[in-house]
Amino acid sequence: MDERELQFTADAMREAETVVALTGAGISTASGIPDFRSEGGIWDRFDPADFHVSRFEADPEGFWTERVAMVEEVYGADVEPNPAHEALAALEDAGHLDALVTQNVDGLHQRAGHERVVEIHGNGDRVVCRDCRTRYEATPFYDEVREAGGSPRCPDCDSVLKPDVVLFGESLPEHALYESHSLAERSDLFLVVGSSLTVEPAASLPRTAADTGATLVVVNLEDTGLTGRAAYDFRADVTDVLPELHAELVG
Repeated sequence: MDERELQFTADAMREAETVVALTGAGISTASGIPDFRSEGGIWDRFDPADFHVSRFEADPEGFWTERVAMVEEVYGADVEPNPAHEALAALEDAGHLDALVTQNVDGLHQRAGHERVVEIHGNGDRVVCRDCRTRYEATPFYDEVREAGGSPRCPDCDSVLKPDVVLFGESLPEHALYESHSLAERSDLFLVVGSSLTVEPAASLPRTAADTGATLVVVNLEDTGLTGRAAYDFRADVTDVLPELHAELVG
């Protein structure tokens, strides 16, 4: 890690009026959660077709059986926020990070203490009723499926509940897309953490920020499509860079 670049990044964040972060799978892998598309990732272990919205609609019981199995294997009871999640939450608490946009559905940012998180793919810690739109904490319903099988029903209207994540075949939530693009346009510094920037629409957010004059900072183990445009580009572990960045800013 280049200590001078880290100091320059801290100076730029300190001077920026609006700082926005975008996080991808690379921040969650450090907590033991595999990514989706790489070798040995989630879609190597499970068939993506089992998590298509058409499967949920045609066979909710089968969908929920697969969903519970996937959550137990991938997310597990011992998955916790790591130092990168905690550093970002501390930066927000100290006033150096105004908002966070995440591609992840694991809820680890909220568990780390983040207040303003824009979830463009939803949150697996919740379930939602597609009819009355009521949302619930997911754990009791997962326990119900695990113990009795079937598909969980909405306590208010008795419709089948769905994980509050974007399934294959579903559109991304419009309000989250609008808010994330608005944040990118208004940012003075845009921080990319653990994203390869290959999946749209998230990949377009740092481009939007850079096009409107924001300082672009990327922290990712591998090169991204914006490596050449980033003012500061760290090829390093997010759990090393983010705590160091917090230390530079807050002490």
